Amino acid sequence: MTFDFLFRPSHTAYLRRAAALLEEAQMARIEHQAAAEHHSALARMYAERVRRLENELYRQPQNVAPGVPAEGAAADERPQLYSLDGTRKPGLTSAT
Repeated sequence: MTFDFLFRPSHTAYLRRAAALLEEAQMARIEHQAAAEHHSALARMYAERVRRLENELYRQPQNVAPGVPAEGAAADERPQLYSLDGTRKPGLTSAT
């Protein structure tokens, strides 16, 4: 008797509508979760790019010519894709 009001013919439309709204809300949650993951990945990528560019701009010794490693410093064997000092090798892509 307590839940009889839910099963009256006048309330079935309400239940169908509530179920449709629930499904819509669940889909929106999934879509926003995927978007949040995408934006988080972009934020990490840009943080890494900022770190690389700051290293090139601010931490390079001033008495060394661009593209020449300082004495005692090991040269980075991986080529820089976004080099500001002109040492980028032509034809390199981010896929290599």
